[in-house]
Amino acid sequence: MQSLMPLYVFVPLLGFFLSLFFSRTQERAITSIALTTVGLHFILIIYGVYDWATHGMESQNLKYWLLFEHEGFRFILDFYFDRITAVFALVGAFITLLVIVFSQYYMHRDDGFKRYFNSLLLFYVGYSFAIFAGNFETLFIGWEIFGFTSFLLIGYYRDRYLPVKNAFKVLSLYRLGDVCLILAMWMAHHIFHTNITFTELAQPDWLNTFNVDIYAGPLLFIVMMVLIAAAVKSAQFPFSSWLPRAMEGPTTSSAIFYGALSAHLGVFLLLRTSPLWQAIAGFDIAIILLGFVTALFASMTAKVQSTIKTQIAYGAITQMGLMLIEIGMGWHGLALVHFAGHACLRAYQLLVSPSTLGYMIHNQFFEYEAKPVNAAILSNRLRNSLYMLSIKEWHLDTFQQKCLWLPFKWLGKRFIWLETITSQVVLMLLIVLGIMMDLSMFTLPAHISQHLPLVYATLSLMCILAALASRGSPMRAWWKIIMSQLLIVLAVSLNVHVESAHVWIYLTTTISAAVMGMFCLHNTYHIDKDISLNQYHGYVQERPDLAIIFLICSMALVGFPFTPTFIAIDLMFTQIHAHQYGLVALTGVGFIFLELAALRIYARVYLGPHKKHTHPIAYRSS
Repeated sequence: MQSLMPLYVFVPLLGFFLSLFFSRTQERAITSIALTTVGLHFILIIYGVYDWATHGMESQNLKYWLLFEHEGFRFILDFYFDRITAVFALVGAFITLLVIVFSQYYMHRDDGFKRYFNSLLLFYVGYSFAIFAGNFETLFIGWEIFGFTSFLLIGYYRDRYLPVKNAFKVLSLYRLGDVCLILAMWMAHHIFHTNITFTELAQPDWLNTFNVDIYAGPLLFIVMMVLIAAAVKSAQFPFSSWLPRAMEGPTTSSAIFYGALSAHLGVFLLLRTSPLWQAIAGFDIAIILLGFVTALFASMTAKVQSTIKTQIAYGAITQMGLMLIEIGMGWHGLALVHFAGHACLRAYQLLVSPSTLGYMIHNQFFEYEAKPVNAAILSNRLRNSLYMLSIKEWHLDTFQQKCLWLPFKWLGKRFIWLETITSQVVLMLLIVLGIMMDLSMFTLPAHISQHLPLVYATLSLMCILAALASRGSPMRAWWKIIMSQLLIVLAVSLNVHVESAHVWIYLTTTISAAVMGMFCLHNTYHIDKDISLNQYHGYVQERPDLAIIFLICSMALVGFPFTPTFIAIDLMFTQIHAHQYGLVALTGVGFIFLELAALRIYARVYLGPHKKHTHPIAYRSS
């Protein structure tokens, strides 16, 4: 088993890279690579589970590769195998193989055939990293890949308005879960002064070596962040409305993502971190209540939806709410059995949904019979109120829009003055002064210098929000994102002395991505001299090369896994002290909106309906 664990991650990664070297017309070669990769992976998992089961079913851990080490912070690729991993690996490999076999016919001759299989294989890489992860850092690699591939596959029909809009909406909530997980890792590092491994968590007496009573507040913060991240990923209340919106992608990707595997990652996270939240008295009750509320409202919503995908989505949310109840009750084995059965059922339902829908429409047209009305259990007023609330999906979209996003957009519009030449000059002077202070060329009095990290972090957040709310030039919005990254690096450097090598790890990739991104936007601008952020332009149809380069630059800028910025972001958060709640809040909110601001520029410039009539135009109500 020890020798097999690296293969469980690197075989899918090899398959993804091989699939990139074929053109979109070579369908047979692309599907052969996908089938070979996932099929071999499935066989290896079956063999590994058999070997593990016949040797006592003891948990296996492998610290495979030390990526970075600095003063107690160790970024290690750590792999772990136990019964939770075994169930999720077997179910995931089986369903992925099934979907790939189905997709080779379902997606035949589609313009995005290669793009679909590239995204699907990248998703499977992220899934493998997440379920075989031996620590939070390795799990977060898979967690981030999940979010990125979700954005790509929800917006697969990128010449339409609604898929692109809903892809961005889902990404917005995913980013909230990402930062919550980062904050959980940040606080855990300051409490335990080491990178927690799941092997240590699984040991009954490991937490007893720490004085839990002293750290009750920080430990509660960790498990709250974990719960929010899990609730977002598994579409629990009040974040449930994103799952039906995610069904805009191809039916096959909906089956594997939002019916079978991706949506259950929140359940996996709670199972994996159960020793942490079980140490907090009463927290299991909070999980049970969250699952109960979600199952109650989602079951009512599913009964009145008029589209088959939305019905399946809310049915899946209901079952995941029941899984949370089982986890809170301590029935982890039952939750694993429930996951396996539910994932297979939802994958099957979504794959056959087009055929089922056609049959039901035919049956309704030719053999319709009105069902007898049951006696009302509830009063007419209450029944009608619940019906309308369920039809409107309990207004969760409106709630999220008004409470989570509109206030920040409103703030961003207030910072429009950052686009003036004067403000740009002032920001550049502040950056130069910050660099000089960081290099100890001169110092300020202590009562002033201690507030500088908060000042720079605030300015960074202001730049990000201004870029997010911008409706004008994408070049100016991109420039504000670049300025925000320079400011946040200075905020952390002035807070704690950071070695110049660590700063350059971050800045080298950031500046390279920024320059290449500006080059792409400049060349795109010269096509029509008009790429404002006030509408979608759809330039991916004319310049797919610039679109993919700009997408890679955006992901490098925001710290996508396998880029130096990914390690640097984790390292930067560890430099913020546990008591500096203001600084970590500003930094955390900034990283939520950083990815949204960058990918919003990508979506507005390169995705959506093309503004020229030389290309097919998709209606907004697609």
